[in-house]
Formats: sequence, structure tokens, C-alpha cells
Amino acid sequence: MAAERSTRRQSLTLALRYYWLELVRLKRFSVPAMVFPALGNTCLYYVTPLVVAQLAGHLAGGGRDVLSYLVGFAGLLLLAEVFWRIGVHCLNRVDGLGSEHLGVVGMQALLAKDAAFFHDNFAGSLTKRSLSFASRFTDIVDTLAFSVVANFVPLGFASVVLWTYDPVLVLVLVGMIALTGLVIAPLIRRRQILVDNREAAIARVSGHVADSLTNMETVRAFAAEDREAAEHRSRVAEHRRLAMRSWDYANLRIDMVVGPLSVLTNALGLFLAITLGNVGVEAVVVTFAYFTNATRIMFEFNQIYRRMESSLTEAAQFTELLLDPPTVVDPARPEQLRPQAADVRFDNVVFAHAGAPDLFTGLTLTVPSGTKVGLVGRSGGGKSTLTKLLLRMMDIDGGRITIGGQDISKLKQADLRSLIAYVPQDPAMFHRTLKENIAFARPDASDEEILRAAEAAHVTEFASGLPDGFDTLVGERGVKLSGGQRQRVALARAILRDAPILLLDEATSALDSESEILVQEALWRLMEGRTALVVAHRLSTVARMDQLVVLDRGRIIEQGTHADLLELDGTYARLWQHQSGGFLEDETEEDTAHEPSRVSR
Repeated sequence: MAAERSTRRQSLTLALRYYWLELVRLKRFSVPAMVFPALGNTCLYYVTPLVVAQLAGHLAGGGRDVLSYLVGFAGLLLLAEVFWRIGVHCLNRVDGLGSEHLGVVGMQALLAKDAAFFHDNFAGSLTKRSLSFASRFTDIVDTLAFSVVANFVPLGFASVVLWTYDPVLVLVLVGMIALTGLVIAPLIRRRQILVDNREAAIARVSGHVADSLTNMETVRAFAAEDREAAEHRSRVAEHRRLAMRSWDYANLRIDMVVGPLSVLTNALGLFLAITLGNVGVEAVVVTFAYFTNATRIMFEFNQIYRRMESSLTEAAQFTELLLDPPTVVDPARPEQLRPQAADVRFDNVVFAHAGAPDLFTGLTLTVPSGTKVGLVGRSGGGKSTLTKLLLRMMDIDGGRITIGGQDISKLKQADLRSLIAYVPQDPAMFHRTLKENIAFARPDASDEEILRAAEAAHVTEFASGLPDGFDTLVGERGVKLSGGQRQRVALARAILRDAPILLLDEATSALDSESEILVQEALWRLMEGRTALVVAHRLSTVARMDQLVVLDRGRIIEQGTHADLLELDGTYARLWQHQSGGFLEDETEEDTAHEPSRVSR
């Protein structure tokens, strides 16, 4: 519990810091945005009552000339309007420029996170948090300008005027406002817990909505619409219950304390104005007006805090994500990428997934430049992990990985990944056009280069049948394309990337036999002269590789050519014999228990 409170304080402080720095950055707009509304309120609520009070005194004394008072009154109203228009003009710039910059900052912070971070967070929840971080800045600035500065700064003017009548009036007014703040402060702090619970509930609602919509095909396939709707109703009802609890606390606890104190303040002010010394009509009118306007602030204490706490709580839900820095970061002084051979070496690598025992405990593997290496073995052996470590999606715990002799941890991540074309087992598609999805590998590529890559990956064979050809939107996550079509698009990306190192993780697993033959021909052309690491369960796809590496539980148990490993008659030979239609069959525990560990070098 103490740790949670500490985390909350840190995230709130960080959110405040971001917002304060934004106000400082935009000070040429933020300063007038705060000052001019305050001047407008001073004219409207504190100077005009003076004019009215003087008019009342003038009439009570038998005066008849009221034109100058009316002109002054109208002039003050117009001046207040001018001040407000200037203030709102500047405030619009603060809101717009500030939320834009914070939106960019939020996205950059998310992009800097490592892969494990996104495995632990809903995309919908992250979207809501990052957008709220930017949009809530507007709420904070508006509240500061309109409700805090515009209300409290004019109190200084009011205090000077009241002091000329009697200092006691100032002491009573300021004292009652301060007393109200002290009385409700602990109530507001206790309500913060309710607000935190409410905001956490709405984050759970948005996360569930995003999760359901993202997996809508699965929901429909299992006829789970009613079940998902029931879960949504439950989460929405929980949010409603927690929201009403926080609202009722404000209404029935905080406002019920402020109300009587406000009444008492107004009554005391009017009583003192009448009874203190020789006070005329002017002083009574001014005191009544000033006390009434000032006590309005007391009622706004809760509203001000409510808006501030709601905005900051939402912003803090995002900044809480920033308290843990990314685990994969660029070095402070990165090495320059040196053009040289694209040989890859895993040197005594130690690595474990979070919360799991070590997967690699000193793995060493050398892939000479231009060599094609196939990584095979049963699931969980570490094949895909090796590709992600080479991409620096995760950092190793010991040893080092080099490309062309350079330690990849000493390179900028962007420089490292510029050397690699990667095709994952489940290719990611953006909800963009087919052409844009291919060009994502190299945005500056010409239309001719994109078309050549598409032809090489046999994308053109199905693109011509799409409604708008290469300009067809493929849908969220490429839902409008089949699994095989998505893999062809991913291969076209790799071809367009034209990088010296090629990483293929089950790149042909979703292809039918006819398509696989065509795509494999394209892949062999792509691999010519390049260093290639190819993960495959379908052993026929890697049988022609220069080297095959058999991994089991993070260990290299066999290594050699296809012919060498068949002659060795070990694990690879047994897997080859067990394949049916080119796929690996699971081995029994008994087979595994009696499996010898053979390594051919």
C-alpha cells in the first residue's frame, strides 16, 4: 500500500512537472493567458461595484448627475470584455500548442519502450492514457486561468479597497476563506482515493473494449458476444458505482461543509460593514458585493480541486508508465556504424525471460558474412528469441552480440536495425493501403521499387484482384488479407529493405504449397550475398542452408549441413523422419529423456 502511494505521488509530481515545463515553454502566451482574465474579473466583479456604490452614495446625497457614472460603468464592462478576449486568444494558443507538443512527447515516450512493455499493457488503455495526458493539459490550464488566477488575483484589489474602510473586513474575509480551505483539505484528500479508484475503473473499461474489438473475429467464432457484453456491463457498472461514490462524497460531505461557512462569511461581512464605525451606503454596498463574490470562490474550492484532481489523475496514469525507464536504450555515446562485412556472432550469451530461468547460459554461435543459417528444433528452444536479441528487442544478461565486429549494444538502435530485414511469423499490418504497408520498410522508395519488391514476393498476383489494387486499405492488422497474403507483403517489405542481414521467423508457414514454392524462389534470390538466419519448423524450407543449428532449451545440440546431420543420426535426423507434410511432430517425454546431446562442429 505504501509503495502504491509512493508511486502515485511520483506520477502526479511528474505530470505536474511536464505541465509546468509546458507553461514555461509557452510563456509568451501563458503569462497573458493568466493575467488578462484576472484583469477582466477585477473590472467586472470588483471595480464596477465601486462605481455602483459611488452612484448609490451620490444619489443618497441628493445628486442628480448620473451620466458620468453610467459611462464609467459601461466603459468598465467593455474593458473587462477586451481583457477577456485577449486572455482567451492567448489561452487558445497555450491549449493548442501545449496539447500538440505533449501528444508528441507521449508518443515518443511509448515508442521508446521495449517489447516487454507492450506485452503487459492493453493497446486501448495505452491509447487512452497517452491521449488523456495531452488533452488534460487543456483542462488544467483552463482551470488555472479561469478559476484560480482569475478568482484569487482580484482578491488583492478587493483587500486594498476594504482596507480603506476597515482592516477588520479584510481580516475576516481572508481568514474565512483560509479557514474553509483548511477544513475541507482533509476531506478532499480522502476523496482522492475515490477518484483514483474511479479512474482505474474507466481504464479497465477502455482496455476491455479495445481487447474485445481487436479480437472480434474470435468473439464471433465462439459465439461469445453475450459473454463479452455481460463483462462490459459489469465493468461499466463498476465505474458508475465508483464514480457516484466520489460525486456523492463531494456533494454530501464537502459542499455541506462549505455552504454554512459561506453563509457565515457573508453575514459577518454585512454585519461588520453596518456596525463598524461611521460607515456609509457606499461601504455597505461594496462590502456586500466583495464578500458575495469572494465567497463564491469558497464554493468553487471543491469544483476547482475536482477538475484539477481528475485531470492530474488521468495524466498521472500515463506518467506512471514513465517511472520505469525503458530497459533497451541507446548508449550515451553510440559508435558510428562502420561499413564492413555482415558477419554475426553470439559470444557466450546469457539471457533469461523475465521471471523465468536462464534460457541461454553461455551460447556461442558464429554466422560468417554471406552465410545462410537455419535455426531448427522444437518450440521453446530459443530460435525466435535469438532473432529478437539480434534486433535488440531485448537486451542480453551477459556476453555480447556483434555484427561486423561491432557490439550491437554500442550502436544506436536505428543504426543496428538498418542492417536487418525482418520477417516475423505473424506479420503486422497497418490499417493503411497495401502500397503503404510495403513501403513501410523504406518510405523513400519509388513506385517502381515498390512494384519490383511486390512482384518478387508474388504480391501482384493477388493485389490485382483487390478493389483498389495497391491503394486498397488492408484493414486493422491486415484483416482483409489472408495469412498467406500478409506473409507475402512482409516478404515484399524485406525485399524492399535491401539490408545486408535477413531474419526470417517462419516466413513461409502460412503459405500453401504452390505459393511456398514461388516465394521460396524469391527468398533464395533475396538471400544471395546476404547473411541470413532462418527459423523454421518446416525443415524442407531450410534443408539447402549452408548450416543448420539445432537448438534445444537454449543449447546448441547439433550443428552442420543437412547431409551432415542426417549422417549423424541424432536429433535432427529424428525430427526429419518424424515430419509429416513438412511439419515437426511433438516428441514424447520418453524420447526427450533418452535423447543424447550431440554437437557436430
